[in-house]
Amino acid sequence: MNKTDKTSNLNEKLNKYFPGRVVRKDLTKKIKEGANVPVYVLEYLLGMYCATDDEDSINDGVERVKNILAQNFVRPDEAEKVKSKIRELGQYTVIDKVTVKLNEKKDIYEAEFSNLGLKGVEIAPHYVKEYEKLLAGGIWCILKISYYYDEELRNVNPFKIDSLKPIQMPRLDIEEIFNGRRYFTKDEWIDVLLRSVGMEPTQLEKNVKWHLLARMIPLVENNYNLCELGPRGTGKSHIYKEISPYSILISGGQTTVANLFYNMSTRKIGLVGLWDVVAFDEVAGITFKDKDGIQIMKDYMASGSFARGKEEKNASASMVFIGNINQSVDALLKTSHLFEPFPEAMAYDTAFFDRMHYYIPGWEIPKYRPEYFTNEYGFITDYIAEFFREMRKRSFSDALDKYFILGNNLNQRDVIAVRKTVSGLLKLIYPNGEFEKEDIEEILRYALVGRRRVKEQLKKIGGMEFYDVHFSYIEKETFQEEFVSVPEQGGSKLIPEGMGKPGHVYTVARGDSGMIGVFKIETEVVPGSGKFERTGLGSNRDAKESINTAFNYFKANRKNISGSISLNNNDFLMHIQDLRGIGMTSELALAAFIALCSGALKKPVQSQLVVLGSMSIGGTINKVEELASVLQVCFDAGAKRVLLPMASAADIGTVPPELFAKFQISFYQNPEDAVFKALGVE
Repeated sequence: MNKTDKTSNLNEKLNKYFPGRVVRKDLTKKIKEGANVPVYVLEYLLGMYCATDDEDSINDGVERVKNILAQNFVRPDEAEKVKSKIRELGQYTVIDKVTVKLNEKKDIYEAEFSNLGLKGVEIAPHYVKEYEKLLAGGIWCILKISYYYDEELRNVNPFKIDSLKPIQMPRLDIEEIFNGRRYFTKDEWIDVLLRSVGMEPTQLEKNVKWHLLARMIPLVENNYNLCELGPRGTGKSHIYKEISPYSILISGGQTTVANLFYNMSTRKIGLVGLWDVVAFDEVAGITFKDKDGIQIMKDYMASGSFARGKEEKNASASMVFIGNINQSVDALLKTSHLFEPFPEAMAYDTAFFDRMHYYIPGWEIPKYRPEYFTNEYGFITDYIAEFFREMRKRSFSDALDKYFILGNNLNQRDVIAVRKTVSGLLKLIYPNGEFEKEDIEEILRYALVGRRRVKEQLKKIGGMEFYDVHFSYIEKETFQEEFVSVPEQGGSKLIPEGMGKPGHVYTVARGDSGMIGVFKIETEVVPGSGKFERTGLGSNRDAKESINTAFNYFKANRKNISGSISLNNNDFLMHIQDLRGIGMTSELALAAFIALCSGALKKPVQSQLVVLGSMSIGGTINKVEELASVLQVCFDAGAKRVLLPMASAADIGTVPPELFAKFQISFYQNPEDAVFKALGVE
């Protein structure tokens, strides 16, 4: 079946099993371009008049919606015209965003109209009680407004609200979704969800589809903390601004504790108590006017509660952090970490980032082009928003326990994060709870990768406190352990399994940039007259000196290794690679000496071995600085064996026992001893 057939088949299924709940998304696009209203407002109207697959009815419906918007939607530049209409006609229906404040001096609630520009319009208290969000950020509504001016009541606003109806579906039958889901395959249902938020799945890679689904998790999962950083133009904020009337996007980033959490003077809860999702656009600009703002946010992200005054308050809003990465991810990983775009107050706060449940790699999502937006059928946005909201009452966080156990590198925060992501994706893809072991495994792997991405950055910022990044899960039936890796880290492929070639040696040391890197020394020994050539060092003088030290020591002491090593009949060609791109190191002498001996003897060093330590021109061995961090890099690079100077034995207490146990460790006293142990000659 080709793409077109699959699409028309999916459209038919949607209209068959969800009649009146779907809309053709090209209609939304057509009208959206001319009316600056959120998608859920537009599709509320399209759902009323165009929820059919009959072309004539659709065309009639579109005209009606256009007329309603033309006549009743208030454009800011036509506000005076609409106010005049209300006065002349006595009563008029408008569509506008309404925000309410309590005027305590008059003891009345007053409405403010976003586009109409009216302020201080009295509104009946029962509307405020029924729709609390009027008090926090406002709601799009259809309103009947009347006008009555009385000379004796000059201080009273002549505009009156006769009726107010939020533009949201009144109710949702969740069983309708559970039953309808059974008629769709997993891939079809994912396509339906993506089309419902306006995307065309046939144009997207599989991993991109999953990232777009992950953007929806905060809408279905309570207290979910999500971060997405990536290039501009990939639609990071779209879903939180346009798709759900239950999420609010804070642009610009500046906020207060009173606004976000709790206002002590009015005794009213802030945005986290009134919205399902609070999204911060442009994380670089996040600032709190209050000193304790970030601390309160950290408490809330960890527990879903926060203390203000004498009280502890609970709320269920998820937190989303969106921002731009302006350089390549490779460059960022080499020089800094993936949370770098956050403001300075947060950029090195490991406790704050440790509360992130998932990090979506925004750089894997393509910049939006016209073909990425769908023209096919999807759920009416308001319908899907209500579905998302209803799913917040359920939990699938223990679903993975039936088949899998999480590996021992996951601490309590990691476990909570992975369970929440699994729960959120199950709610989206299998809302009726009907899924198999393979389905859970697919979601579990995705959940582990996103949390590991957070942990890898924490390790860069906080060092050994976060050494346990090797996430895995164990199948209960077979006890087989499966590890997951993070694509951009590269990780375990740096030091491949199996025996290497003679003259090839790996070392781990601190590079020019101050970061710890992995270096590979490749030595070729060919017939010649005793020349020594070295490449790959660039202009680093210390590194060149270090390699010269190795060759001079080799010339003077080769006979201590073997009488068969010939200097005058061979040329020695050495190339040094900086595998992590963090800048060349000056700590190459010992590893280069071992590489020269290995090449000359045509005997490889032991498989997956890393040589640690450096030496002076006289053969004095220097101990390894920051041993724990260096061993962590060895493990990440795939090392199984480590050659360590005896002088570093005293520092073993600084290494977490779980990390130390990952290696076969050999100690050496001097350079010759190091050669024999590297080659496996005792």
